[in-house]
Amino acid sequence: MVMSYQGPRQDPPKETQDIQVKDYMTKKLVTFNPEQNMDEVIDSLLKMNISGGPVVDNENNLVGIISEGDCLKQAVRGKYNNTFHDSGKVKDRMTTDVKTINPNMDIFSAAQMFLDLKLRRFPVLQEGKLVGQISQRDIMRALQTVKKQTW
Repeated sequence: MVMSYQGPRQDPPKETQDIQVKDYMTKKLVTFNPEQNMDEVIDSLLKMNISGGPVVDNENNLVGIISEGDCLKQAVRGKYNNTFHDSGKVKDRMTTDVKTINPNMDIFSAAQMFLDLKLRRFPVLQEGKLVGQISQRDIMRALQTVKKQTW
């Protein structure tokens, strides 16, 4: 019988990376106001090449999200009136049940939220105020920077 006298081996400690949402979120956002006209929103979405954005009040409190889908719903309704023109207000079309993320959440937990909830973006709130937005693309960009040994 052969015995080893080397003692127990330990793997070298792995370097951990604490990558948080705040490190990759978009901070310069296109936001909308609840009283804004939907025609303006559609123009902004098309000009800025974005698919939606947060709706905030005058104190920067998040009150909803407006998306291309919200705009399309109105266009489909408009076909019955023979017009796709929408002069309604954002507050009448926006989604108000908004899932948000904390800026200190780690990027892996945020990625799991995207998979679980099947959403394209999350507003990032700190102390109730909108401070940014994180998208699936932002998460992919963050994951690309993570060193392989931390997986």
